[in-house]
This record gives sequence, structure tokens and C-alpha cells, in this order.
Amino acid sequence: MESAELFWKASIEDLKRGYSLDERNYVCHYCGMSFEEGVVYTVNGVFFDAKRTVEEHIKSVHGSVFESLMAIERKYTGLTELQCELMGGFFSGLDDGEIARRMNINRSTVRNHRFRLKEKAKQAKIFLVLFELMEEKIKKEDRIIDVHRGATMIDDRYVITEAEREEKIKKFFGEDGSLIRFPKKEKDKLIVLMKIAGEFTSNRIYSEKEVNEILKGYYDDYVLLRRYLIEYGFITRKPDGSSYWSIF
Repeated sequence: MESAELFWKASIEDLKRGYSLDERNYVCHYCGMSFEEGVVYTVNGVFFDAKRTVEEHIKSVHGSVFESLMAIERKYTGLTELQCELMGGFFSGLDDGEIARRMNINRSTVRNHRFRLKEKAKQAKIFLVLFELMEEKIKKEDRIIDVHRGATMIDDRYVITEAEREEKIKKFFGEDGSLIRFPKKEKDKLIVLMKIAGEFTSNRIYSEKEVNEILKGYYDDYVLLRRYLIEYGFITRKPDGSSYWSIF
């Protein structure tokens, strides 16, 4: 399962932990780094099992789960800048008075915001249940596919059903898996790029040569594919182009 799909399909408990168990691998939600169950890993000279290793990885590389989730674009959290600041204060263990002083607002205002956040959480729980019940009644082919986490701009291009994706893949890819032609329509480009992006392992660093070799297997104009994969937020790279990695 791709890391983006794993993230969006994770349970609330897995989201709170920052990782999921995908078959026999504990996978970090934020970078896709995976640790195989049953394997012993060494972290700073200490031996850990896979579960403890992914927990240590999240702490050392991403900070806390709270910080990592807060770093996600606000279009996903639905939080205002003020709400993010307040929640950060509460998470840090500050009381209402300390937060009020830091933000130069009244203590009663802080309490009111905390109350609204609690109500927002209640609404989110009910909405999630309603949405999942609704999704169970929708045929798989009519379900909307998940938006990848690196998406640079979300609009109507991303309203793609499972059936539509399968139809376009058959249209643009040959039986040997190569790309017949690069589409002109934006939505079709997305579908094509999503499929190609799945070729890149989330927890691996690629050289430009390796990226080019992978893309050449799909299409002669590998430079075009590479440019669009970066532009649409499927892969990213260092400024000097020495290293590439997936953010799909």
C-alpha cells in the first residue's frame, strides 16, 4: 500500500501513534520509512524491535506526532492560524493564563476557544462516522480516490473515481506498462503521474540517474515526466538535483 493511502486509511489510534502496520512492516506516516516485524534494529547502540524502532524514528526525525500533524497544510486540519497557536500552547502544557499572556488576549478568550475546539472535535467524530457509513453504501468504482499528501494545489482535477482512474490507465498505458502518450488534460496528467509515482519507494533516496532510468522505462521524454512529478508534488529533490525522494 502506498504511504499516502496508508496515511489516509489509518485509524485514529494509528494516526496518534504516527505509524501503521502494513502487512509485516511498521510504516512511518510522514516519510514512508518502514521497519520489518521480526527484525532487530540498532538505534544509537541500543537494540530495538521494529515497533520500538519506528517510534524512535518518529521522535528523532519528525519530533512528536503532534508537531508532525500540525505541519500538515491547514486545508487538511481545518484549523485557523489562531487555533493552531492555541493548540500548540495546550500541547506544551501551558495553562490558560500563560497562553493568554503569550498571545496578549484575555484568559476568558482562551477558555472560549478551548470550548469551541472541544465542540469541533465532537462534530468531527460524528461527521467521520456518518461519512464512513455513507462510503459503505457507495460502490468501490464510484469512490473518490485519495489526494496525495504532496499535492501542491487541490481543485476539481482531483475529483477522480476509482473507475475513472482504471479507465484512463488502460487508455494511456500499453500492455507492457509503458506510457503510450502524455495526456494534455490536467486530470488525465494526474492519473498518469499517480501511477508512475507508485514506482518510487517512499523511504529511499534516488540519484538523478536512477530517477531517469525509472522514467525511461515508461516514456522516452523522461525529462518531461520528471518535471511534472516534481511540479505536482509526487517527488521532490535537493536544490542541486543530487538527490530525489518520493512524497507520494
